[in-house]
Amino acid sequence: MEHDRERGQDQEPANHYDGFAEAYAAENENSLVNAHYERPAMLALAGDVAGRRILDAGCGSGPLTAALRDRGALVTGLDSSAGMLALARRRLGEDAALHEADLRDPLPFADGAFDDVVASLVLHYLEDWGPTLAEVRRVLRPGGRLIASVDHPFVAYTFQDPRPDYFATDSYTFDWTFGGKSVPMKFWRKSLHAMGEAFTTAGFRLSVISEPQPDPAARELFPDGFRDLSTTPCFLFFVVEVPPLSP
Repeated sequence: MEHDRERGQDQEPANHYDGFAEAYAAENENSLVNAHYERPAMLALAGDVAGRRILDAGCGSGPLTAALRDRGALVTGLDSSAGMLALARRRLGEDAALHEADLRDPLPFADGAFDDVVASLVLHYLEDWGPTLAEVRRVLRPGGRLIASVDHPFVAYTFQDPRPDYFATDSYTFDWTFGGKSVPMKFWRKSLHAMGEAFTTAGFRLSVISEPQPDPAARELFPDGFRDLSTTPCFLFFVVEVPPLSP
């Protein structure tokens, strides 16, 4: 989940999506970075998902869940925001498999319950990825995949003056603005090395690191933003796999 951002100053971050769920979902639906960059990249990395059991971890209002379901996947959504889940249920229908849970806690699913887990712009809310990645690995079958997108580490590193220690895991704050109201949000920046180490420590095998370009169709819709997004790091994408069982 993501929105255009401004650096926050002297405000205590809340990260409570319930307070602006409707406004966020409306912005997320058609924005350049979400609808024409991040979601298409996640779907491209997922590939053919027909018949695959997928957990959308941090599903928000459900746009990625819906897109995966439209491609034939059997999708379960999970989010910590009741407000976002209410919007997801409105989108997906009353029979949709949606769960309210925090990714810092044990996941309410059996071992090996899923073929894939997608984590769209959520891991950067967590200071310690270890417990979450361990749970994600547990609920994936052997050979299963985690497909994740996060804020690119250069984003938080380059806007700070003076430059912080790149290799330190530290927090940073952005203000998201909806209808003139400013909402402070707190994130955690990790180096690329720390991200890779977190995946391998949890037992994953790195398959893909991607820095994709936005959908070319967005060039006419967002001429200025498209040019900026095409030349500046924004998000970083990973595909990591659970090793298959030995024959």
